[in-house]
Amino acid sequence: MKKAFDNEKYLKLQQKHIQERIKMFGGKLYLELGGKLFDDLHASRVLPGFDPGVKIKLLEKMKDNVEIIMCISANHIEKNKIRADLGLSYDDEVLRLIDKFRQLGLLVSSIVITLFKGQSSAIKFAQLLRNRGEKVYFHKYTKGYPNDIDVIVSDEGYGANDYIETSRPLVIVTAPGPSSGKLATCLSQLYHEHKRGIKAGYAKYETFPIWNIPLKHPVNVAYEAATADIKDVNMIDPYHFNHYGKLAVNYNRDIEVFPVLKNILKKILRKDVYYSPTDMGVNMAGYAIVDDKTAQEASLREILRRYYSYACAYKKGQTSYDAIDRMKMILNELELSPNDLDIAKAAKKASKESGKPCVAIKLRDEKIVVGKSKEIISAPGAAVLNALKTIAKIEDIPLISDEILLPILKLKTEVLKSTSSHLSLDDVLIALSIMAIKSNYAKRCLEAIPQLKTCEAHSTFILQPADESTLKKLGIYLSSEPQFLNNNLFEN
Repeated sequence: MKKAFDNEKYLKLQQKHIQERIKMFGGKLYLELGGKLFDDLHASRVLPGFDPGVKIKLLEKMKDNVEIIMCISANHIEKNKIRADLGLSYDDEVLRLIDKFRQLGLLVSSIVITLFKGQSSAIKFAQLLRNRGEKVYFHKYTKGYPNDIDVIVSDEGYGANDYIETSRPLVIVTAPGPSSGKLATCLSQLYHEHKRGIKAGYAKYETFPIWNIPLKHPVNVAYEAATADIKDVNMIDPYHFNHYGKLAVNYNRDIEVFPVLKNILKKILRKDVYYSPTDMGVNMAGYAIVDDKTAQEASLREILRRYYSYACAYKKGQTSYDAIDRMKMILNELELSPNDLDIAKAAKKASKESGKPCVAIKLRDEKIVVGKSKEIISAPGAAVLNALKTIAKIEDIPLISDEILLPILKLKTEVLKSTSSHLSLDDVLIALSIMAIKSNYAKRCLEAIPQLKTCEAHSTFILQPADESTLKKLGIYLSSEPQFLNNNLFEN
């Protein structure tokens, strides 16, 4: 596949830039880290070559000087907010992230429960963590925010929060998702540090929008598409242009809050340190784009996939129609149509001709293969088998015998009481693994599985969560028509 992004160059630039920012503030930096840390799949889809775990690799390079504060909003705990891409609640995601950080030798020093006003579920979560020996702090709503700067930057405002003791030059403040109180935690810590005579500063690290590429560049528009449900809008940073006379891209929320944040920082640090929201950022991704054409093409495909994603989410009652309206506006601006996704055309054509549900997969060599629902195997299972046979250059022969498949199906329906009469993709891959013991063809297909990564798939129906999850684990970029496979309410 063509690469649009130089990951190694990005790592070097990013590390150097963060180290310079630490020095700028006298040796200590609170870095608000937004976006996904371990699996930034959006970035890897719009910037082919981008390592989804590059932020973690960056922290590993600097780990002797890094410690991590995890934030989670008490409101998110109370509402059992779910991270949609993983199906995990935010509190469970905090536990998962802490474990993953520590497995890599990174120091997680404390957990902060923000926006706390006595929520019982937040108290229980804190107790669970403390029972395991974790340091847990509660931060309440900041008194006076956002208008009364004198109260915000006082013992009644940030000073009312507990001081979190930290020992390393780079303090990463992160969270399981947006609106978790990362910024307030950073500023609260700055207040306490400067009150104690410790020099420290603040910066923000988010990948998108990329500040030094055009406003309407497809990579930046893809960010708007990814956040259509929360209505983020990319804008030219007016503060940056007014101060430096240069164009820079930022987004509405950062621009709107900047005047308040600038005044807060000035009152804490007793001088101006930033003149625009773009100044606050440390992201160097724009300098590591090495093939702009490939990045644009990848971004346009991602925008089309986002349209289908929101359409399916609306069908399932998971988002409002506003997100679809927003996506339609984005498509119109780019003169795109959902039908422009070639793989969607192929899947719908095959389904129309066969009268069966279909899944199409576009391989790395641009070839599209299709799988349709069969008597035993589901459409995703059939599509993946066909894709593997094509990659492994195996003729169109049955890979898995019925003597393997039928007992699995019987177990699922008769013993485990599954309502589905088809084997899922997981079942098919397990059966393929069993066949590989005695079949060289099956073995070759099993060895070809890694080559499915970064391939694209389109389904003519909304997939069951298990099949959707497995396709994503294989690294396949998925889109689906907003149609249920059947009329069953509970199953769908």
